[in-house]
Amino acid sequence: MSDQFVGAIDQGTTSTRFMVFDRAGKVITSAQKEHKQIYPQPGWVEHDPMEILDNTNEVIGAALARAKLSAENLLAVGITNQRETTVLWDRHSGMPLTNALVWMDTRNDALVQRFARDGGQDRYRQRTGLPLATYFSGLKLAWILENVPGARAAVERGDALFGNINTWLAWQLTGGPKGGRHITDVSNASRTMLMDLASCRWDPDLLQDFRIPAECLPEILPSSMVYGEMCCAPLRGTPLAGMLGDQQAALFGQTCFRPGAAKNTYGTGSFLLMNTGTELVRSKAGLLSTVAYQLDQQAPVYALEGAIAITGALVQWLRDNLRLFDVAGQIEPLARSVPDNGDVYFVPAFSGLYAPYWRDDARGIIAGLTRFATKAHIARAALESTAYQVRDVVEAMEQDSGIPLRRLRSDGGMVVNELLMQFQADILAKPVIRPKMIETTALGSAYAAGLAVGYWKNLDDLQSNWGVDREWEPAMTESERARLYRSWKKAVERSFAWVE
Repeated sequence: MSDQFVGAIDQGTTSTRFMVFDRAGKVITSAQKEHKQIYPQPGWVEHDPMEILDNTNEVIGAALARAKLSAENLLAVGITNQRETTVLWDRHSGMPLTNALVWMDTRNDALVQRFARDGGQDRYRQRTGLPLATYFSGLKLAWILENVPGARAAVERGDALFGNINTWLAWQLTGGPKGGRHITDVSNASRTMLMDLASCRWDPDLLQDFRIPAECLPEILPSSMVYGEMCCAPLRGTPLAGMLGDQQAALFGQTCFRPGAAKNTYGTGSFLLMNTGTELVRSKAGLLSTVAYQLDQQAPVYALEGAIAITGALVQWLRDNLRLFDVAGQIEPLARSVPDNGDVYFVPAFSGLYAPYWRDDARGIIAGLTRFATKAHIARAALESTAYQVRDVVEAMEQDSGIPLRRLRSDGGMVVNELLMQFQADILAKPVIRPKMIETTALGSAYAAGLAVGYWKNLDDLQSNWGVDREWEPAMTESERARLYRSWKKAVERSFAWVE
């Protein structure tokens, strides 16, 4: 076996992992650690950037130690990250000015409403591919500048730097205050609502509207290139060479390189992306237009995306808040203990609804309850809500792209739930495929880094690594499918306009 590998930092919403892959895309070693979820008040969700940095260094060291590897064994490292989560920090001390505002945080809703009053929710969609929503990091940064004491003054003095988590980690791991690279890639920049999607540059008009000084923004670079050398102890001297937002990384890891190829990642939220090639397709059905990836010296590749805020997080909520079970894996046998949902529907609009509805005023509801309903029905309804939301997005994606989805490639933590995967195939009336490697987010960033240093020669090398683990075929009658989906849409409508 070769002693040369590629590493990936996978910094997600609930945990940080470091994984090492060989040339066949197989995991050699890994380590993972959760970080604290901070909820100061309803609608506010924060992370401690220093805890994330400390955990990153810890899992790198742990993974390497488990396999008795050192920096000399790694040709390159890539970063993939929770995307819209927003960090502002002091460039001299390297300390955050406040906790990170997580992508699902809704404290900037008043700013969204303020900008939507003049031009509507799609005011900036033509330039950014995004609707006005609490989701994106530009307005999270604007909120920090307006509300965190000293933040605007620090930015205007040139003392503060902004970035999503990839930028925060890249800067810290390549030197921090001592020459760290303040960079992002096009996939992450496309999630800020500050980048012109066609030119892949920061848009000066948007910066002026949001009152964000350009000096605090990172340099936008391709997703696969050598950015610099790592300075953290376990990886000192290793090239940092790949950077992708988590969902784009999963698309890349699933080798969806041709226009029309699509994947869905079932994680804290769920995210369905379809490659549209070098053509920028502007959505008319409630989806996002985004940059999928850009290889060094090549044109950017675009995607349509349907972002769903709450899927796996609903399982966590049932475990932690309602204590329906002790560990997440117990939801499947609980849901299987009843033959159907008992006409119960769970709309998990905890922070509004994302694609294709984009309703910040929606809130979570459980509909259809009777004395017959049990916790097993609620558990089953929670799982089914993920599949319904994915169908909502698939229908919008087919409408926008004009390309019927033939099958759905799936990945992420929830794909081990076979009840969910079968129901997903049933409600879509399309086959659902689970690949042999389900950790495609980390794999995608490793692929980007490995391509940059020649570990893999081209995209064909990566395509040959992909293989099917299992495929689910639809087995539900059309009349039953239509009945269930009709009731789901009715429940979704009941969740609207809860917040006045």
